[in-house]
Amino acid sequence: MPRLVSPLVLALIGLILFGDGAYIHAKAWLAQRLLERAFDRSVATGEVVKPWSWADTWPVARIEVKRIGATAIVLEGASGQALAFGPGHIPQTADAGERGVAVYAAHRDTHFRFLRNVSVGDVIEITRRDGKRFRYRADYSAVVDADASGIDRSAQGVELVLTTCWPFDAITPGPERYVLHATSIGTGE
Repeated sequence: MPRLVSPLVLALIGLILFGDGAYIHAKAWLAQRLLERAFDRSVATGEVVKPWSWADTWPVARIEVKRIGATAIVLEGASGQALAFGPGHIPQTADAGERGVAVYAAHRDTHFRFLRNVSVGDVIEITRRDGKRFRYRADYSAVVDADASGIDRSAQGVELVLTTCWPFDAITPGPERYVLHATSIGTGE
């Protein structure tokens, strides 16, 4: 009997761990669908639209990298609660299209998983909730210490930084961050 219990216990533990991982990705997927709907309503009405009634954040932008088919809705703020549902706009950084650096952060295993496929030269399109569109070209990436990002918040150009934890395939938190920098190449069509 003990020989049969061990495989069953291991199978049960494996199923629980698989379910937990699947839940995280399902939650991220569903949240992005609700965020897309709220974002589209914001663009149409010009008003802040929360994705669900108890949300403490709201969509502020859409990121698109068409070459790789990636898209994500960006939320205002970068609290742990907000980052569970999508990329966050780091407070006290510029809005997309404005002078300075707009900084968006997200988790490497969900909403910014696509960053591993973005190459220097790729065009990143940002649509703000007011409907204005801006285009950036990825010009470099770096792996930096979490406490020394190298992001110049006083930059005078129109810049964009997308950042996430590094390495992409790690399963535990680490002290490094991946930073993708892009420079404005104009407004959208």
